[in-house]
Amino acid sequence: MGWKFSVYTLHIANKNYSSWSLRPWVLMKSVGIPFAERLVVFQEGSNWEPFRKFSPVGQVPCLHDGSTVVWDSLAIAEYLAERHAGVWPAESGARAWARCAAAEMHAGFPVLRNTCTMNCGLRIRLREIVPALKRNLDRLGELWAEGLDRFGGPYLAGPTFTAVDAFYAPVAFRIQTYDLRLGGGANDYASRLLALPPMQAWYAAALKETWREQAHEAEARDVGTVLQDLRAKA
Repeated sequence: MGWKFSVYTLHIANKNYSSWSLRPWVLMKSVGIPFAERLVVFQEGSNWEPFRKFSPVGQVPCLHDGSTVVWDSLAIAEYLAERHAGVWPAESGARAWARCAAAEMHAGFPVLRNTCTMNCGLRIRLREIVPALKRNLDRLGELWAEGLDRFGGPYLAGPTFTAVDAFYAPVAFRIQTYDLRLGGGANDYASRLLALPPMQAWYAAALKETWREQAHEAEARDVGTVLQDLRAKA
C-alpha cells in the first residue's frame, strides 16, 4: 500500500470534553498522517447549526478530504486505512482482533461513557461504583489484558500504536480523571497511552481551554466530588 498525501481537514470540538474527536486526532498524529485541525467549540444547548456547516449529522469528528466527507470516527479510521499503512495491524489475526475491539468500544461500554464523561482537566472522586459500571470496568480490564498478552504489547494489538489504541485513548483520560482501578495491567497500559507525545499535546491544549459548556460540566460534577480543576480559568 503506497502513501497518498491528501490535504485532510479534521473537524473536532473542545479537547477537554470531546472523546470522539480524540480518536481520529490521536490516530493521525501517531501514525504520521498530516492534517489541518478545525476546532469548533460546543455551544450551550444544541450544536446542530454550527456543526452542520461541516458535518451532515451535526456531530464531531468529521474528516474532509477534498469533496469527500467522512463523519464517524470508525468510518474515518477505515477510510484512512485504505490510504495509509499502519492504521490497523499488518498481521491478519491481530487486525481482526483490533477491529473487533475498536467496534466494541465504538458501540459499547455505555455506563462508563455516561458515568465517567471525558473532562481532562478535572480530578474527581466517584461517589460509588455501581454494579453496571463495575461490569464495564471488568470487561475493559479483561479486553486489554487479552490484547496485551496475546500480541505481546506494549500496545493492544502488538508493538505499534494502531487504531484500536486510538479508540481506547479517551478511556485513559477517564481513568486519570476518575482514578479508576482496573486489573491485569490495564492501568499500566493507560499510563503508557497518557505518556505518548500526541496525548500529552492534546492534554496540554485541553488544560489551556477557557471554554465551559454547562451540560458537560454538570455531567462530571453530578457523579462525584471534584478534587482538582487543573484548567485555565474560564
